Amino acid sequence: MAPAHDSESSQAKHARRFYVSGQVQGVGYRYFARDAAEKIGLGGYVRNLLDGRVEVYAIGGRAQLDQLAADLKRGPRHAFVENVAIEIAELFPDFASTFTIELGD
Repeated sequence: MAPAHDSESSQAKHARRFYVSGQVQGVGYRYFARDAAEKIGLGGYVRNLLDGRVEVYAIGGRAQLDQLAADLKRGPRHAFVENVAIEIAELFPDFASTFTIELGD
């Protein structure tokens, strides 16, 4: 049996911001990101940024966030993802239970 602290750390929630660049606006990327996050069980949001990137803010376990990063790098069929920059983010509990598409900046 694993020590209690191992199971606690695997249940811990983390927050990440993903900044996706390339041809990622006007190609259904936000809907793709929302669907991917919902399938994985993450909370958070996705939105277009004025500079042409897409921002994804996600809350979940480390393995879930790693899976989302892989999905975001792939993107939907008509997107061309050049880069996904990942930052550790502050955990905002208001976004923990659902994943939404937000209006951009």
